[in-house]
Order: sequence, then structure tokens, then C-alpha cells
Amino acid sequence: MRPTVAVWTPAQTAQFLHFIGGHWLYAAYHLIALRGLRRGEAAGLRWCDIDLDNRVSYISWQIQYISGALALCPLKTAASRRVLALDATTVQLLRRYREEQERWYRAHGRRPSGYVFTALDGGPLSPDYLTQTFTQLVRASGLPPVRLHDLRHGTTSLALAAGTDLKVVADQLGHCSIVLTADTYVSVALELALSAAEAVARLVLRAGRRPPGGGKIRQPSAPPRAVIAA
Repeated sequence: MRPTVAVWTPAQTAQFLHFIGGHWLYAAYHLIALRGLRRGEAAGLRWCDIDLDNRVSYISWQIQYISGALALCPLKTAASRRVLALDATTVQLLRRYREEQERWYRAHGRRPSGYVFTALDGGPLSPDYLTQTFTQLVRASGLPPVRLHDLRHGTTSLALAAGTDLKVVADQLGHCSIVLTADTYVSVALELALSAAEAVARLVLRAGRRPPGGGKIRQPSAPPRAVIAA
């Protein structure tokens, strides 16, 4: 039976990104893998939603099929609308990608559509196309098969394992509460909870061996001998 959350290791994620380094949708999969975007959010991302100088992206829209046509739609919940922090590597990548995109538009005489990731005609990108292309690239890479949405799961698992606060992870994912995050990533959350429990125990036990006001750690003393009445 397939596990609820199937993710690549950090090394496997890095291997996949290296494998697709020359692909025209590399930046899209990089953003999904490192920042956990949903596929509709990635397809609906516009340059006006990104502030590269302040390293944030405003996630407010998604691409969906409406009556058989692609349309830009609001996100379903208030929690999904969020300010996404961007790491320095992703900012640098997006700067280069925008320059290359602008050169491509000029070379082909096309007007920019405003979308970050576009179809070859410059129009909005289908979320289904993102999924299908990802599946083909994973198969070609020889890596264990995962779904496109599993890249989002991988981002979250790595963030939790790195010690990121659960509330911060939930906010960046666009979850309505940390309960949903904890329920989805229960195995990672439990591992962190066990580590935290051990850390607290070590702190308290070590403090118990130190005399008030500092000084050397006490060594355990021998138990007092029993006093036998004459």
C-alpha cells in the first residue's frame, strides 16, 4: 500500500533538480520543490506577485480549468493566500529566468503575458501539463516514482526536520491550521517531538547535577549507610 506521504530524500531532490537543469520548466519545479507551491499556484504565479528585492512572493491566485478553458482564479481559502518567503538561491534563479524569458519574447516578437511560467505560446500554463511533464522527467531520471504534489510534501518534511516552527511551516504551506500540518506529517512531527523530549530531559538532568550558583557538576554520591541501633 502506498504511504500517505511519499517523499524523496534531500539527495534525491537535489539529483532530480540537477538532472533537469537544462529544462525550460526547471524554475517551476525548483520553486515547487523548495517552497512547496501547489501546481495551480505555480501556474498562476505572475511577475507582479513577486518582490525579488524583498525576497517574497504573494500567493493569491491559481490556474484552473473553467468550462474547458484555463482561467486565473482566486485561491479557495483565506489561509491559502499567503506571503511566501524566498531563499536567496531561488531569488537569483528567478532573476535569471526573467531575463531569459524577456529575451525569448523579444526574439519571437511576442508580448509578455505577465505569468512567470508560461506555455510555449506565452499564455498561461496548464497545471496538468506541469504534472505530465514532471512524471516524464522523473521516469527519465531513474529516481523512485513520486507525484508532483510529493515535492510539496518533501519541502515540508525538510523544513520540519530542520527545526522550523510548525506554525511557520503551516503558514508557508497555506494550511488553515497547524493541526492539518501535524496530521499530514505526523511521522516527521513525532520524530521532532521525541527529539525535543530528549533535549528537555537532558537539560533538566544536567541542571540537577550542577550546584546552585554554578561551579563543577556534582558527581553522584554514594547512598548513606543504614544506621543500625545498638
